[in-house]
Amino acid sequence: MIYINLLPWREKAREQRRKQFFAAVGGAAVVGVLLAFVGYSFIGALIDHQQSRNQMLESEIRELDRQIARIRDLDEQREALIARMEVIQTLQAQRPEAVHLFDQLVETLPDGTYLNEVRQEGENVRLVGRSESNTRISALMRRIDGSPWLGSSNLQIIETREEGRLQVRDFRLDATQTRPDAEEGDS
Repeated sequence: MIYINLLPWREKAREQRRKQFFAAVGGAAVVGVLLAFVGYSFIGALIDHQQSRNQMLESEIRELDRQIARIRDLDEQREALIARMEVIQTLQAQRPEAVHLFDQLVETLPDGTYLNEVRQEGENVRLVGRSESNTRISALMRRIDGSPWLGSSNLQIIETREEGRLQVRDFRLDATQTRPDAEEGDS
């Protein structure tokens, strides 16, 4: 039998497989490191892109917040102007009422009755004066109740005092100013 020494060939083959194995492991490690670097770079790029989008959105939100604040300021100014306009319209509508009130006082005041003070607070009118008799004060109250611009007369105080030979009655009378309908005011 012939003996052939196969050991060097096996050794060479084993050595070759070991080199291939380490080459494959080294190649896999290099490919793994390259894939990790590419993945890290890709994710970093995505994060940078998202952060730039977030910054753009935040700047737009700040701009919208400024615009909303400006709109709120304009709404407040608008409401203030509307309130002023309503006050002016109310004053314009009430302007002739003082004339009507004094005109009505002249018409309702009976002879022998004099007013020393007329005070108005809102709808309430206070009349302070003097009269020659109680009947003239009651006539004044009836005329006030029948007046289109005055109503709800309420006698608060009546005092009788001597002034020379005459007896004088000092009185304080409260009434409410009313506004007749437009049809009555036009006639």
